[in-house]
Amino acid sequence: MQRPRLVGINHVALEVGDIDEALAFYGSIFDLVLRGRSTQMAFIDIGDQFVALSRGRTQAADAHRHFGLVVDDRNATRAALDSAGVDVLPGRGLDFRDPWGNLVQIVQYDEVQFLKADQVLRVLGVEPGKTEQARSELRAKGIDAG
Repeated sequence: MQRPRLVGINHVALEVGDIDEALAFYGSIFDLVLRGRSTQMAFIDIGDQFVALSRGRTQAADAHRHFGLVVDDRNATRAALDSAGVDVLPGRGLDFRDPWGNLVQIVQYDEVQFLKADQVLRVLGVEPGKTEQARSELRAKGIDAG
């Protein structure tokens, strides 16, 4: 029997204490496009994907569990975090915790083996180029990144 291949992530759901507070927090850092919301959830577009904010944090902050967001400009993200008073965690990356303890790692689009369709990049205003390291990682998987 052939097993199905994973081909992408539709969405990730983050537990937060309050939807309005979460939208205000993430909106102070990122340019958000709200896809929809209810009293229990909010859905934020991320290009052709989305993240769901789910009301009701049920556990303490995790030491290692995290999620990574891809941005067009890591330096602008750092400036937005500073402006919002969010502490960047020590280390070589651009990591922070939201008010509910979710660990967020930021990576820049051109530096990771992650590709968006040209149509999506155009709408987002993101340059399609990749660093040599990212292109090398993609080539190792048989993906031509230009």
